[in-house]
Amino acid sequence: MSTRDGNAVADEHVFRSLLEHAGLCVASLDLGLRVVEANDDFVASFGDPTGRSFFDLLHPATHAPLRGQFERLLDGRRSRFVRRLAGIGPRGSVFPGDLTGIAVRGSAGQLALILIVVQPEKAETPANTLDRTRILTELDARILEGIAAGESTARLASRLFLSRQGVEYHVATMLKKLKAPNRVALISKAYSLGALSIASWPPKVSPDFVK
Repeated sequence: MSTRDGNAVADEHVFRSLLEHAGLCVASLDLGLRVVEANDDFVASFGDPTGRSFFDLLHPATHAPLRGQFERLLDGRRSRFVRRLAGIGPRGSVFPGDLTGIAVRGSAGQLALILIVVQPEKAETPANTLDRTRILTELDARILEGIAAGESTARLASRLFLSRQGVEYHVATMLKKLKAPNRVALISKAYSLGALSIASWPPKVSPDFVK
């Protein structure tokens, strides 16, 4: 692996090595962000992605923050990034994980493709032990739906007749309840638990999670 401007830049040899690494979900994207090649672990987690846009494999709630990161790879402002994601499995289930995107360059130094490595988050609790727990208040639910739809704190405060500090208080409470480090992880965790339905847009919290 070579370096450029202090950041790691993968070459094609490293890409091949990672693609064959068991336990990692690895795929290559062309410069239009369509999947060119994926290993068995990636297919097991996402289904057969060949020829599809990588964003087709992600929940819409995670599209906006990730698009900016990929744009920076494509225009050379970054050589890699690490972000949270909410992936969509082959049966429509949503799962959280960590995504690493890396610019892969050819022998002449030109951008050849984008390498993505996904580490799905392992479930911390047995299935269905949390997905029917009423852990949210009605106001929590409305704020969670707004965050998942991309609303800002100011917009949520105005719509729900709260102060910005009030919105932030409820967000902090939900971060603690769902054991999430930030808002993106909060949304990923909510989808993985079933609190937010993958079948609805704008996002909607299931009544089973509301006190």
